[in-house]
Amino acid sequence: MSQRIRINAIACKGHGQCAELLPELIRLDDWGYPIVQESEVPRELEPLARRAVAACPTLAVLLERTGRGDG
Repeated sequence: MSQRIRINAIACKGHGQCAELLPELIRLDDWGYPIVQESEVPRELEPLARRAVAACPTLAVLLERTGRGDG
């Protein structure tokens, strides 16, 4: 199963910790809010993605399993 990263735009307050911890997939817009560049998380980045989810003070970063994957 693969995983996707998603941002709850309503809950997000623009702290930016997710982009600091996972710059490979998340960047900040001009106002400091995250933009997910590629929602599917490569297997090698899953630990960093979990860390970004755990670090979000407003619980706006979500990691969801998708039904797809190679295993």
